[in-house]
Amino acid sequence: MQYLVHQCRLFFIALQFFTRLPIPRWVGFEPAWLHHASRYFPLVGIVVAAIAALVYLGAALLWPAPVASLLSTAAGIYLTGAFHEDGFADMCDGFGGGHTRDRVMEIMKDSRIGTYGAVGAGLLVALKVTLLAACTPAAAFVALLVAHPLSRLAAASLIWQLEYARDEGKAKPLAQEMSNAEFAIGAACAAVPAIGAALLGYLSWTAVGLCFASAAAGAAWLSAKFVRRIGGYTGDCLGAVQQVSEVAIYLCLLASLR
Repeated sequence: MQYLVHQCRLFFIALQFFTRLPIPRWVGFEPAWLHHASRYFPLVGIVVAAIAALVYLGAALLWPAPVASLLSTAAGIYLTGAFHEDGFADMCDGFGGGHTRDRVMEIMKDSRIGTYGAVGAGLLVALKVTLLAACTPAAAFVALLVAHPLSRLAAASLIWQLEYARDEGKAKPLAQEMSNAEFAIGAACAAVPAIGAALLGYLSWTAVGLCFASAAAGAAWLSAKFVRRIGGYTGDCLGAVQQVSEVAIYLCLLASLR
């Protein structure tokens, strides 16, 4: 029983770290819990996806698909405080404008957004809205439930495999290390919506395989870039992997539907 209560605490700590959602008072807080909360990063994705998907379905009853898609995307961004979009924008600025490791790290730490970040984030959000608008409401619902947890698992794989590149940073307490068992818990959480959609007949097993492959490919491509340029990853890199993997999954799902 104590073990289950502790796991619930870790989930709520992850939910508090990655979203604006309130958590129960009984959860409490200890800094050490943050080191192990990353295992529930994909489960947080399921919560965000469920809310965004419900917004999409509700809006689709009243307005055309582009409006529903935009409102759903806005809901997801609001829930997370644009946490991952900000990371993607900072990564674009740093890797686009920096020519040395130190300069890349300096730019990513700057709270101001530059041209690379503004253009990159704008195009990314526009692509997400366009892809979801091209789906039927049912397909968009499934896409959101599959893409959010899987893309967060892709981001967690950096914590599992790579070294944190900064001495200090907002994500450092959550990014110390991740054991094989912790990553397996995250993978199980991320797999549930995709496998459930396949068992219920909403997705083919081929589409499910493509979703996993696209998320893994996005993480592998960016990981190689991060290691080459800065010797590891930062919190901004985690956000960038999540965003790129999410879009890659939408692309694969839309292609499979056609």
